[in-house]
Amino acid sequence: MDYKKLNIITGWLVFLVAAWTFITTIEPTASFWDCGEFLATANKLQVGHPPGAPLFMMLGRIASAFVSPENVPVAINTLSALCSAFTILFLFWSITHMAHKLATRDGAELTSGSLIAVLGSGIVGSLAYTWSDSFGSVRLKRRCTACPRSSRRSPFGRS
Repeated sequence: MDYKKLNIITGWLVFLVAAWTFITTIEPTASFWDCGEFLATANKLQVGHPPGAPLFMMLGRIASAFVSPENVPVAINTLSALCSAFTILFLFWSITHMAHKLATRDGAELTSGSLIAVLGSGIVGSLAYTWSDSFGSVRLKRRCTACPRSSRRSPFGRS
């Protein structure tokens, strides 16, 4: 199998691991900080406090439109868990992109050892971040803002 196909398949497997981790640990109700406000404003498609996170509000409204009112927190928290898992997927692809560039600089071919190193670095880096304190211990608050944050997550530090 070629590198591109392996990279895509491995990335989606990492996404599934992260999604399972986050979905199995979601909060079934509103938790502290801004999460209750995000749940309420997403459910009614209102504007939260600045900056408001309009993309999350629209996606949260879609997620909550198909469930009963008592299941709205679970639906929106599941959406946040999936957004967090997409952050991990994009982190994996960012790491493998940079590692592939390093492994093939100066026109070198990608050997099987280099392929394992590139994909392994992506797996280790993204799953380490999945279960790290900086992404996990404040998960309740980050989950509420995971969707807007996923587009600006940096593999080089906190954003």
